[in-house]
Amino acid sequence: MSRSQGTRSPHIPYDPLPLAHDSRNSVYRDPPSPLASSFESTPVEMTSFLEDNTMPPRFLPAARHLEGGNEYRDSFLSHHTFQTAQSAPNSSVYALQHDSGTEFTEYRDDPASGTPDLRAEPSRYLAEKRTAYSSPRTKSKRAIIIFASIVAAIIVIVAVAVPVFLVWQSGRCHRWNGTTITTANGTTFTYINPFGGTWYWDSNDPFNNNAQPNSWTPPLNQSFKLGTDKIFGFVIFEIVSASPSDRYCHYSVNLGGWLVTEPFMQVFHVPALYEKYQSTTPQAVDEWTLSQAMAADTPSGGLSQLETHYQTFITEQDFADIAGAGLNFVRIPLPYWAIETRSGEPFLPKTSWKYFLKAIQWARKYGIRINLDFHSLPGSQNGWNHSGKLGSINVLNGPMGFANAQRSLDYIRIIAEFISQPEYRDVVVIFGITNEPQGPIVGQDALSRYYFQAYQNVRLASGVGEGKGPYVSLHDGFFVLSDWAGFMPNADRIALDDHPYICFDAQSDAPISSYAQTPCNTWASNFNTSMGAFGLTTAGEFSNAVTDCGLWVNGVGLGTRYEGTYTGNWPVVGSCTPWIDYQNWNTATKTGTMNFALASMDALQNWFFWTWKIGASSSSGVVESPQWSYSLGLQNGWMPLDPRTASGTCADKGIWSPPLQAWQTGGAGAGQIPASISQEYAWPPATISNAGAVTSLPSYTPTGTVATLPPPTFTVSSGKSANAGDGWQNPSDTAGEMVAIATCSYLNPWIGPSAAPPSPLCQSANSGRAVARSQITPGPKVP
Repeated sequence: MSRSQGTRSPHIPYDPLPLAHDSRNSVYRDPPSPLASSFESTPVEMTSFLEDNTMPPRFLPAARHLEGGNEYRDSFLSHHTFQTAQSAPNSSVYALQHDSGTEFTEYRDDPASGTPDLRAEPSRYLAEKRTAYSSPRTKSKRAIIIFASIVAAIIVIVAVAVPVFLVWQSGRCHRWNGTTITTANGTTFTYINPFGGTWYWDSNDPFNNNAQPNSWTPPLNQSFKLGTDKIFGFVIFEIVSASPSDRYCHYSVNLGGWLVTEPFMQVFHVPALYEKYQSTTPQAVDEWTLSQAMAADTPSGGLSQLETHYQTFITEQDFADIAGAGLNFVRIPLPYWAIETRSGEPFLPKTSWKYFLKAIQWARKYGIRINLDFHSLPGSQNGWNHSGKLGSINVLNGPMGFANAQRSLDYIRIIAEFISQPEYRDVVVIFGITNEPQGPIVGQDALSRYYFQAYQNVRLASGVGEGKGPYVSLHDGFFVLSDWAGFMPNADRIALDDHPYICFDAQSDAPISSYAQTPCNTWASNFNTSMGAFGLTTAGEFSNAVTDCGLWVNGVGLGTRYEGTYTGNWPVVGSCTPWIDYQNWNTATKTGTMNFALASMDALQNWFFWTWKIGASSSSGVVESPQWSYSLGLQNGWMPLDPRTASGTCADKGIWSPPLQAWQTGGAGAGQIPASISQEYAWPPATISNAGAVTSLPSYTPTGTVATLPPPTFTVSSGKSANAGDGWQNPSDTAGEMVAIATCSYLNPWIGPSAAPPSPLCQSANSGRAVARSQITPGPKVP
């Protein structure tokens, strides 16, 4: 749904432009297109001069050029007038030179995608054009304009002194490129954004969504549809009720290693995390053992050291830098202990949630949207260190597999209730409900039923239809994408998530230059097919790594396949040093890495690079896994400074052509899942992998008090708190939280699949209890 709309622009005849009629050979020399170079590290500036040696307005290149090329950009007016321009007849710049006798008297940029709605918000450059080219009717008002300019200058001076740079336009307060940002702890940095992004923050209006990360992405206060069009090789979003030329691309990174720690991302990050506890008992190999080791280290602050990590590893400046890199999304892993922990679980409870709330605030401030990824589940969904505990799989697997799945579904429900509130749903727009479950072990039937129940939990919280809560993103569970074709037809806004890494397969000593078209040849076709057969398909993770080289990439002390030191029988391919010694990479290596990144971006279309940053080693002072850090690549020249330059890298691969079906974007038919499908995927499954009949396994009952997530607190000028919601969107969603049955027996949730279920499972009075069919039942809301 569309919320904040601009007013219709006035009809103004403009003075002639200060350009020669033959613009290709005029005194004003064409600057390069704003997209001409992917290595441009400063904002696009006008380097040519007019005849009187003055600088032309900065809007001219963008108005004259099509994005992505050097051809003239069309205008609606130039297509619908009786006047023939003397030069560049379809140019959006020359279309300003019309008279009041033309059929249409309002300038509109780029009509290529259809007839524009003249009531829609005007082009981003229009206000500047009107300032540069005054109407005859406004010349008599120049004194007023000059006076207003002086007042505006005073406002700027005062704002800088506080210190904030304010530019008032159409009643909105924008903060632009080059301004000084003062963070909550008093530190400052300069906001650098060469892509026309604007940040917005007003402590008296903390839920304002005016911010915009770049010129091709709409601000958060404009609604969008995923997958309805595409440009530059990426599926993009459509702004409802806005100019048909307004589209934006999906370029994004993960904030891995922040709220869910991973050893190779904080190898020696200050404050030291995993490195500090390699000689302790237990040795820190995952967040479970790290938490145990930290808790025992009371002289260093105990478990509170993790909060210091949250405070320093990702900061507000990272969000500003992400927007400045031309990106518009972040995927943020979140663990279940952000909500709560239970007996015996050593994690720092509820604290990471406070920093996720900060992430929402920072994302809102810089116009960035969030994909919240539920990354670590109770019992572990895959047995890897990023699930919280390295070892066994205990979700949908083993004797506690059903109970842990019930508990996980409850946490999905709790998160969904929070992010579906109107204060957050325009920022957190995708919800990855479970990261990397081990589908081949738990079985696709059980995983499908779990996904269907999770989807129902989210939609009970949010409602159905566009603008009602997040897209529900389902990881493919390491099945091929085609195995999910046709899953949950008519489900409201679901997406399929794939993590296409090649570095964990067979290793090769081929140079990075040989991988230039590998993503195009291996990934593009599968993603193209899935976009049509399933719907929106994203790459939730990928990196530049083509080998598994890098300290602790596979885990603490597990070695590498490339050097033949990883678990199992892996042949020695070579030394990892050339792959990680980025300080000595030559131009060919950096170019090869850049080409691989561009091919990956174009082939995957909707992507989240893993990850934004890697902590540097305190012993070497450098990053030990350089292919995994987007920001390091930006700094050293192997990642594109403008991600749109990836377009066309896989030009001959037939990148998917939109749109998605209406129900896949929240339109007609969304949520009308056939009854036969609901029956096919009814929860729970009859059996649990490596455990047997679900009726013979420990299970929970919905009788506990729900651990709702607390909202942030903002104090406005009146001294009152701004309304931040109560953490619960749907007051009719009132079942209790899944907790243990007092008369039944349970195993440790992390027990592993080889243990036998308790026997007897429950006392005789409850031995015949039925397993709850659904987590959600109606009733009064739990306080």
